[in-house]
Amino acid sequence: MTSVPTPIPSRTQFVLEEIKRRILTGQLTPGQALVETELAAQFGVSKTPVREALKTLAGTGLVVMSQYKGVTVRMVDADMAHEVYDVRLLLEPEALKRAVRRGASLDAARDALTRADAATDTAERSLANREFHRALYLPCGNPLLGRMLDEVRDQAALVSAVAWAASPSWEREAGEHREILRLALEGDADGAARALHAHIASFVRRAFPDAGVEAQGEDGPA
Repeated sequence: MTSVPTPIPSRTQFVLEEIKRRILTGQLTPGQALVETELAAQFGVSKTPVREALKTLAGTGLVVMSQYKGVTVRMVDADMAHEVYDVRLLLEPEALKRAVRRGASLDAARDALTRADAATDTAERSLANREFHRALYLPCGNPLLGRMLDEVRDQAALVSAVAWAASPSWEREAGEHREILRLALEGDADGAARALHAHIASFVRRAFPDAGVEAQGEDGPA
């Protein structure tokens, strides 16, 4: 008999999404303590949905649970950035290449880029940028590959949030996004993959020079 995943209760889902939004927009900063009683009071819920939400966020790598320090927002350093972006560099360009080669629709990526350009605040732009990247890799034709990239999405967004807070680079990235999408829409799978690889690598090198991310070789994404 096939087991059916237990759905997350609506209150837990609400708390989960709100804590995540606050982390990824910089309202909750790396290293900040997340106290169950305080969060429960803020959201008008009991501690149970807060506790369950924090467990889920720990599973995605956004928060850290310690027996001695309690729950804190995950710290971002060069090692963490290297781990997350190494996975993206290995998988994301390949996923985009496959999506282009199979002629997948990239309408969602175009829409996300339009929303990012029209965004009026950091949170809205950040969300649109995340959706842009997801819309490039999700139609790759391999659901497992898509899920693997989904698993590092939140951690990548946390790295980005910290980097943008220190040195905003929205305009540069927007231009790179437009070039990636142009190549993809023209059917240049290899060119789009190379541009995406360079985009991801250059961002983490600028934000965390000690992360050890290698530059792309001439033959394509490493």
